[in-house]
Amino acid sequence: MSTPVIGEPAPDFTLPASTGKSVSLGQFAGKKVVLFFYPQDNTPTCTTEACAFRDGIGRFRRHGAVVLGISPDPFKRHLQFAEKYGLPYPLLSDEDLTVCRLYDVWKLKKLYGREYMGVVRSTFLIDREGRLAQEWRNVKVKGHVEAVLEAVKELG
Repeated sequence: MSTPVIGEPAPDFTLPASTGKSVSLGQFAGKKVVLFFYPQDNTPTCTTEACAFRDGIGRFRRHGAVVLGISPDPFKRHLQFAEKYGLPYPLLSDEDLTVCRLYDVWKLKKLYGREYMGVVRSTFLIDREGRLAQEWRNVKVKGHVEAVLEAVKELG
């Protein structure tokens, strides 16, 4: 699997969303897109990250950015998660891992000596022309949303 390259077109996709409609990356042409991949709804770190993006959504929108969250969780779980925490952006369901593989975030992980496949917490910033502008892999949540917002501002 190839890894997306900064400056190249971001891999396009269409996925079912917590809004009840399908969402395509291409429908946001002319806007900046913050695409964050996370392992699972309703886990402590994923909830902290999702709520941090929620809390910053006004600032992202003021700078012309759309926020989208992606995980392998099914649509119904996304809907419950979004409602429970008042998430004002779509959560996209990638149950067959197609988009996770396109963005090279489905990896071998280790926890307490156990190996398993899972989503590596990652964020991608896509510019108004649909090119990958910046990426953050193996994200630590503390301070991450602020770093992404600064990159959005710098992108103009």
